[in-house]
Amino acid sequence: MARGHPAVLSVAVLDALPSPTVLLDSDGIVLLTNRAWEAAVEMVDDDRIEAGSGIDYFATARRACGNAIGRRIVASLRALSRGERESVAMDYSVKHPIGARWYHLQASRVGEDGQVVVTHTDVTDRVQAEQVSVWRARHDDLTALPNRAALHELIDAELQRPDRPPVTVLLLDVDGFKDVNDSLGHEVGDDLLRQIAGRLVARTRSEDSVGRLGGDEFVVVCRNCDTAGGVALAERFQGIFDEPFDLDGRAARLTASIGVATARGGAPSGARPTELVRDADLAMDAAKRRGRSRLHVFSGDLRDAVQQKVRVAGELREAIEADQLVLHYQPILHLPTGRVHGVEALVRWQHPERGLLPPGDFIALAEVYDLIAPVTRWVLSAATRQATEWADQGLPLRVSVNVSAASLAAGTIADDVAEALAASGLPPERLVVELTETTVAEDPERAAAQFAAMRRSGVEVAIDDFGSGFSSLGQLVNIPAGILKIDRSLVAGAVDRRSESAAAIAAIVALAKAFGMRALAEGVETVEQLALTATLGCTFAQGYYIARPMPAGDLLSWLQDRSVIGVRDDGAARARRL
Repeated sequence: MARGHPAVLSVAVLDALPSPTVLLDSDGIVLLTNRAWEAAVEMVDDDRIEAGSGIDYFATARRACGNAIGRRIVASLRALSRGERESVAMDYSVKHPIGARWYHLQASRVGEDGQVVVTHTDVTDRVQAEQVSVWRARHDDLTALPNRAALHELIDAELQRPDRPPVTVLLLDVDGFKDVNDSLGHEVGDDLLRQIAGRLVARTRSEDSVGRLGGDEFVVVCRNCDTAGGVALAERFQGIFDEPFDLDGRAARLTASIGVATARGGAPSGARPTELVRDADLAMDAAKRRGRSRLHVFSGDLRDAVQQKVRVAGELREAIEADQLVLHYQPILHLPTGRVHGVEALVRWQHPERGLLPPGDFIALAEVYDLIAPVTRWVLSAATRQATEWADQGLPLRVSVNVSAASLAAGTIADDVAEALAASGLPPERLVVELTETTVAEDPERAAAQFAAMRRSGVEVAIDDFGSGFSSLGQLVNIPAGILKIDRSLVAGAVDRRSESAAAIAAIVALAKAFGMRALAEGVETVEQLALTATLGCTFAQGYYIARPMPAGDLLSWLQDRSVIGVRDDGAARARRL
């Protein structure tokens, strides 16, 4: 270390500092250094950097840090020496044998003659941690591709270019990816996503960018690309699925659905990247609805349809509170006696502008927008109250209420039923709760537990649309239901006892009896279907031939005016008065 140079600071003071430190005169010449400085210089892989006093620190800084950063350091230190600023602080990097090291430079003016003391603190760990954090904020950990935030920045940069060329966004969703996760596990699913990412990058043009939104959704930002070019690229990306993927040693062929959305070229339009990605997502959803391995180009109709759904969902939320929902009731016939055994409650929406809407116009939306629970609670409440009124009028009918898969998944249906019965005073045995066969098959354990809770309370349970799904006998054994409702498609096809549909109905009736259940034929629309379902052993029937759904106020007059339909022993339909 240099000794004997006149300086405001002593050598002992500098040596006490842990960071590499130098004392400079006003021209940038090194007057004093400490031991930490000498040790640090020895580690630097650059013969042009010297350790001792008398060297030109400014020239050394330019050599070690590069001209741009070096000039900035020198200018700042000169200004500090002249008293034009109070301190200097900045980060810079220096090449080392083990890689770049980062230092935090901090300088202060000492005395009145322009001397400056400069410390250099190694902040490599901090800088590297910040770099990793910044990288992770913009990249997907699993695939190392740009993430949603980075993709939006890339798209926004393209949209804001003056006189920009067209930019197309492709949104790719893997068909059946959930099946891979569910059957082979998430580790195999993660490896599949990495394989797909690698293949996408390999097929991408040099000017394009591939990113991952999350799950099994990937985005390709196609620069200088119109719609026709985007479609061509989408077809190229579908080709990456031609070769099987290795799923934990198993060869598997997959497909993908792709949505295409383009922002036309020209001056910046003010469009946001989220809008372009949203349009591609809408197009991808449309592709999926058409089947697997499809692509679809966005059009304004898709956005209009979504906006309409949002509007209708908002109106439905208000409709529940404004009591705009109404129930129509379809009679259910007890075939052995020909008498009306009960009714099925079917919800309608009395829209103030569009009139009476069937459930097909709003129930699916209610499930998507988390409105199915309040709708179901309303139906249960209204149906049980109406059944109580009928009983008070001497008409003790059973009332059936349909419950959706969403209500079953929420796990609250048994409590909702109990609350409706308690509020209305209806005896539990007068209520039938129906769930479709496909709903039961999706989660048989949850269905069994909730069915059991309702049956213990005295409520009857029915499996609706039986014969349209794929329930196993094992599931049926564990489901404590009392009624199997035969799907209308089988009833419609049962033209005579020799038909395949008639054989299926007979098999379902036998199955129901084996499990202690009764069979109900849905969709009976002709006198022949009524006679045949009775002959095949069905206990109940409902359909347009018997009666269409009607408001509660019409049911009493209908019962008074109608003939009770029965079946003779020879299978022919007959009618008699109540």
